Amino acid sequence: MDLNAPTALLGGISPQTFMRRHWQKKPLLVRQALPGVTPPLARAALFDLAAGEDVESRLVQREGEGWKLSHGPFTRRSLPPASRPGWTLLVQGLNLHLPAAHELLRRFAFIPEARLDDLMLSWASDGGGVGPHLDSYDVFLIQVHGQRRWRIGPVADETLVENMPVKLLRHFEPAEEWVLEPGDMLYLPPRWGHDGIAEGECMTASAGFRVPHAYGLARELLQRLAEDDEVGDGALYRDPRQPATATPGEIPPALRAFAAQALDKLLARRGALDRALGEILSEPKPRVWFEGEDEGGEEAIDYGIELDPKSRMLYDERHLFLNGESFVAGGRDARLMRRLADTRVLAARDCAALSADARETVAGWMDSGWVRRSRP
Repeated sequence: MDLNAPTALLGGISPQTFMRRHWQKKPLLVRQALPGVTPPLARAALFDLAAGEDVESRLVQREGEGWKLSHGPFTRRSLPPASRPGWTLLVQGLNLHLPAAHELLRRFAFIPEARLDDLMLSWASDGGGVGPHLDSYDVFLIQVHGQRRWRIGPVADETLVENMPVKLLRHFEPAEEWVLEPGDMLYLPPRWGHDGIAEGECMTASAGFRVPHAYGLARELLQRLAEDDEVGDGALYRDPRQPATATPGEIPPALRAFAAQALDKLLARRGALDRALGEILSEPKPRVWFEGEDEGGEEAIDYGIELDPKSRMLYDERHLFLNGESFVAGGRDARLMRRLADTRVLAARDCAALSADARETVAGWMDSGWVRRSRP
């Protein structure tokens, strides 16, 4: 991908220009970003998918002035008739189940993989939607079937409507409004208010990019660091000079200093923070599991390999990260594995250049179902 070349996906601007002008800054409406686009799957197939135990799905229904929210899995009989207005079925992680959805999401590979969440597909009957709301992530809303009217605007008052199962903005004042046709796309940065209403039956694909929360990420990092097998020297707090005290409720300063020192030791270990961060960011989504296949042992690697669509692979200067685990690689092996992370495929000639240790590691990944022999 030429990051400086104009592309129809972004309305005739380059990925570099989009990231500089719009990413995390302001919305962008692109007419015919994907001309001729078709839904990743038909309505009936989407309803069938929502019945799976390994699929995250939600049903949102408008009932007069109220709303109803249900979580899947859903049998076909548990869904309202398609002819009934005012309801929406949302299916998360479609890219984990369908190659077509995975390929649609790969169009946004100019954005770091570490930020990627998933591709959601929503089907709505006439008048269906989820109400005026805001999200804490970046999203590309791609109209793949029918029409949807979008109203958007910056949100000055984030107060929500009370006693509702869905998070609705109480005081939403849209600044712009459009009807999106199949192939149109709307990018929204985090915390922009938006309300999409189906005009007739419609499908909208949402390519979402997560925005880590500082405190939540810090909590995960500390937990991961504390669980590391290399952590700790077995030191116990000692206070042989602690005098008798008339204020037993007060935390001793020495104990506070001991706690601070323990945290400093966690963070001071070489590469510990980088390793923990990569493992967290490469964790697969919930409800994801892999099935290893008999690919023919290490010999299968010579045909080329590709990541399973459910796999998440990242890297930094010293590590490779795959599905929540970290590996150390250097030299040619590191360059080739980074290519696999960036492109999700590794050609046969590149596989032939891997060291014996790297081939053994990749063979283990194949046994786990994380990597598979390239498909013709």
